[in-house]
Amino acid sequence: MNQSKRHVWIEAEKWPEGTWDCKDGNTDVIVVFPDRTKWIASIFTYKNIETLRQKNIQTGECMNGSYFWSSEMVIIDVISRQNIEQLIDYLIKHVNFQSIFKQYSDVDMEEDDNYPDGFFIIESLS
Repeated sequence: MNQSKRHVWIEAEKWPEGTWDCKDGNTDVIVVFPDRTKWIASIFTYKNIETLRQKNIQTGECMNGSYFWSSEMVIIDVISRQNIEQLIDYLIKHVNFQSIFKQYSDVDMEEDDNYPDGFFIIESLS
């Protein structure tokens, strides 16, 4: 995959300010490419895994905190747009992005208003 142009949506950026901790949190991230493919992963901080484990010990979830699992999980030190975009670029260039992010249904043309003008590849009608 060689995609330098991409649109990154970070769920936590939509939350009210002060409701999440960039060093102890998790968020879903969606990456869309100009070919309309959409990919998703859940990003956690290392500290958040321990916070969730401690909560699960208290609540009894996940066998009293003895395991934790999340699909398409990636763990980073700090959740920030800069760190997430660096991670995405690194995965595209050096690792198999498609094995870490899960592909979802492509972006429909009706959703084009959610993206910058000219973002998507226009296929010729030849």
